[in-house]
Amino acid sequence: MPAYVIINVDVLDEQAGLAYAPVAQESILSHGGRYLAAGPTPEPVEGTWDSSRVVVLEFPDMDRIREWYDSPEYRRARRIRQDKVRVGMLFVEGAPADGFSLPG
Repeated sequence: MPAYVIINVDVLDEQAGLAYAPVAQESILSHGGRYLAAGPTPEPVEGTWDSSRVVVLEFPDMDRIREWYDSPEYRRARRIRQDKVRVGMLFVEGAPADGFSLPG
């Protein structure tokens, strides 16, 4: 089942952000990921949103996400952005085609 990575991003150093982006993208694509959304201006409609950018990635499954995240390629990207790009990241399982129900 597909799984997703949801990322909040704040670029603190534009040069580091520009250096990080292609290295991260190559690592994502080489591990079977694809971009579903990526933009500099999320539009909050409820609550607050503290990030200036949001990215949503899709991978074939959760195992592939973990392989990507722990890969030498993405570790290199993380080193490039360290202390220069603030990231909040979630791994999320996809929902079945017929939806989901909340417990309770």
